[in-house]
Amino acid sequence: MLYYNIIIINMKLTFCGGAKTVTGANYLLKPDSGETKILVDCGLNQGSGMLEKANFEPFPYDPQKIKAVLITHAHIDHIGRLPQLYKAGFRGDVFSTPPTKDFAEELLLDSENVLSKEAREKNREPIYNFEDVGNLMRLWKKINYHEKFLIDGFEIEFFNAGHILGSSNIIISSEGKKIVFSGDLGNPPAPFIKDGDKIDNADYVLMESAYGDRLHEKVGERKDELEDFVEEITKAGGTLMIPAFAMERTQELLFELNDLVENGKVPKAPVFVDSPLAIKLTSVYKKYSQDKIYFRDEAIELLKTGDAIFNFPGLKTTLTTEQSKEINSVPPPKVVIAGSGMSQGGRILHHEMRYLPDPKSGILFIGYQVGGSLGRRILDGAKYVKIFGEEIPVNCKKRSIPGYSAHADQAQLLNWLRPMRQSAKKVFVVQGEEDVMSVLAQKIKDEFALEAIVPSAGEQFML
Repeated sequence: MLYYNIIIINMKLTFCGGAKTVTGANYLLKPDSGETKILVDCGLNQGSGMLEKANFEPFPYDPQKIKAVLITHAHIDHIGRLPQLYKAGFRGDVFSTPPTKDFAEELLLDSENVLSKEAREKNREPIYNFEDVGNLMRLWKKINYHEKFLIDGFEIEFFNAGHILGSSNIIISSEGKKIVFSGDLGNPPAPFIKDGDKIDNADYVLMESAYGDRLHEKVGERKDELEDFVEEITKAGGTLMIPAFAMERTQELLFELNDLVENGKVPKAPVFVDSPLAIKLTSVYKKYSQDKIYFRDEAIELLKTGDAIFNFPGLKTTLTTEQSKEINSVPPPKVVIAGSGMSQGGRILHHEMRYLPDPKSGILFIGYQVGGSLGRRILDGAKYVKIFGEEIPVNCKKRSIPGYSAHADQAQLLNWLRPMRQSAKKVFVVQGEEDVMSVLAQKIKDEFALEAIVPSAGEQFML
């Protein structure tokens, strides 16, 4: 166990982000009497222009007075403002699991590139630079699941959340009070990472709610839907575009396409992973692919047979811009997996400009599309969308397979909370769209007779 020191009485919890919105997770915990301040997550706001504008606002606390930041997982909406926190004076410690740190460095460097480009276009100062990322990483410590440690009287433990490789629920205990931060919860069974841990006792719970008002199709059904749509578009001679988050979604797709292609379940067509970031992150998956802490036994056994689960005949990766442009010269049918997952930037936009107008082609969404994002507008049936200043007609086929989401659905969220229903005093519903949060909060009240609160940004609670 790692020890840092002191003792606490009551805790004050402030919702600095992730309140009545899906992104920008950021929670501040401090003793009622005392100076130690701990953050859980420090995420970028993504989606509408109004949300993203919040990234340029000062933090609602003094970064110099933050003792530590605990990170649930490496998605940008949970880590994206950390270099900005460093730039504003933070010099404490950052704690996460080993895979989360490995992912975070790649993701933050990629994010810096995107944010700097946007800042130049809008003639404003970038919120952080490459040096801030490098300096931040030197403060970052790796902690394994169930390796308890203390920070000034707060006892902290990471549990497997089953969301993405290395994702965590974080339990913070002090003076007999136990607070659980769900981070993002997984959608089991995932193809290759282990299911999340069970937590059976907590006084206060912060739980995500991205899919809190709906149910996913079963894993077998999602794979069937993938097979059907790949077959439909390739047989029609079109291009199947898949805007995919570089982490987890891309690797899950490759894992399942590996099976479909090698067993002749879909017509032969080249599959392009047009995302330098996804290619780099896949190498992190390979690094941990023999580790039983993270990977399912079945996936490890499959690897032992020599099956490269992230590679198959016809798969091509495009690291450089020149290689990406060469995809255009490959005649359909073809499949293009590219970032970003909500079509808010990245190489997918170039493919969408070219193929959204084509009725033979298709676009497949496999992740959550935040309100206001380009992906959400396409999915909601927009006839035209603006890409790089041009009005692009949307004539292609559209499909969403939410079962590929790495987020728990309503039933899974309730199942995660169920073991804590006897001990929990309050449940705070966070990280979702406001109407979805309200549905889940009411469901929690009805099923468990628990006080379920949908907090507002800046709201404080004494625990």
